[in-house]
Amino acid sequence: MAIKSWQVSDDFWEKVAPLIPRMKRDSNKEYQRRRGGGRKPMDSRKVFEAIVYVLRTGIQWKALPREYGSSSSIHAHFRKWSEAGFFRKLWKKGLAEYDDLEGIAWRWQSIDGAMNKAPLAQETVGPNPTDRGKKWNQTSCSRRRTWSPAINHRNRSQSQ
Repeated sequence: MAIKSWQVSDDFWEKVAPLIPRMKRDSNKEYQRRRGGGRKPMDSRKVFEAIVYVLRTGIQWKALPREYGSSSSIHAHFRKWSEAGFFRKLWKKGLAEYDDLEGIAWRWQSIDGAMNKAPLAQETVGPNPTDRGKKWNQTSCSRRRTWSPAINHRNRSQSQ
């Protein structure tokens, strides 16, 4: 059986599992339920696989297949793990492993300039496309008469 690009292999999971942040109870907070009460937490591997599925396929969180569980729960885990620095740690570990295997020419790395806004773009591009159809502050064509409504909209019922 071929593994899909969003499925997590056992070897990869062994590398990822130690990096996943453990949620701790805040000792200063008063909880309504006793420790161990309520719904059991979701399996971290299944949550991670669901996050990889969303990132790999590019679907919206709400379109996540039901087999992974609640899309809002998966997204909540994604936000918590992001805030805890999980994905940054995973990225660093992956870069270090790749550097050991293949070697990274760190001196020759550069940033992609397409990710930054062009500082002088406004002069070359012109106004925002959503503003082009608005009737304020526009120059009229030189060979046409200025636009005016055929009827007075406020007094439609009255004859002119």
